[in-house]
Amino acid sequence: MTDNRFSEQSALSAAQALQQVLARRTHKRKVLGEECIVPGQLGEALGLPAVIHRLQSRSGRARSEARERFEAIWASLSESSRKRVRDELGWYDPRELDWEDPRSNRRPAEGY
Repeated sequence: MTDNRFSEQSALSAAQALQQVLARRTHKRKVLGEECIVPGQLGEALGLPAVIHRLQSRSGRARSEARERFEAIWASLSESSRKRVRDELGWYDPRELDWEDPRSNRRPAEGY
């Protein structure tokens, strides 16, 4: 999504995928002298569980506010994180596809 506008349903899908992407990140920490690998906590730090919960709310106002909050989170992400989320969801930009790609709906220029 190049314009950073989401519907409530697409924001929910993207927020859930972002939570999974961020949870896959791991960090090495020393605990009692031993090196341990711990899962990333960035999703919780960004408040993704609360945003996801509010996107699933019955209240339209809560969903709208959560969508706006998610759009702010989305804008703050690096391009590589956004790409991982789009790949997780199977989203793609048709302008970036090769001409021969069956997902591309490009038409040849006039006169050909």
